[in-house]
Amino acid sequence: MSDAEHSPGFAAGLEIRREVMGDDFVERAFDRARGTDSEELQEFVTEHAWGAVWSRPGLDRRSRSLLNLGMLIALRAENELRGHVRGALRNGVTRTEIVESVIHCGAYCGAPAALAAMRVVQEVLETELGPLPNSE
Repeated sequence: MSDAEHSPGFAAGLEIRREVMGDDFVERAFDRARGTDSEELQEFVTEHAWGAVWSRPGLDRRSRSLLNLGMLIALRAENELRGHVRGALRNGVTRTEIVESVIHCGAYCGAPAALAAMRVVQEVLETELGPLPNSE
C-alpha cells in the first residue's frame, strides 16, 4: 500500500509506534513483512492498535506500557515483550518498575511465565541500561 492509500489512522499509528518502539524496530517489522502475507497485518496493527488504541486520551503512554508488559507476560509472548520493554523505558517506566511488574505477574500468571519474561527483561535492561550497579 502506498502512503497515499493509508488512512489518517495509519499515519497517526505509525508516528506513535515509532515514538514508542523506535524507528529501527518499526522499520525492521515492515521490512520483514514487505512482499509477504504478513504485510497487511503490519499495516492493520499500525492503524488499529497503534493509531486507534494508543492515541486514545484515557491512559498515558507510561500506563499503556505497563499494561502491555503484564499482558505480554501473561500470554508468554516473549518475542513481543522484548520490544515493549524498550518501549516502556522510552515511556518513562523505570528499571525497578519493570522488574516489579514481572514479579507481580509471577503471582498472578505463574512462575513459568514470570521466569520466561525475566530472561527477556534482563537481556533488554542490560543492553539498554547496563548491569545493575554493585550494591556492595
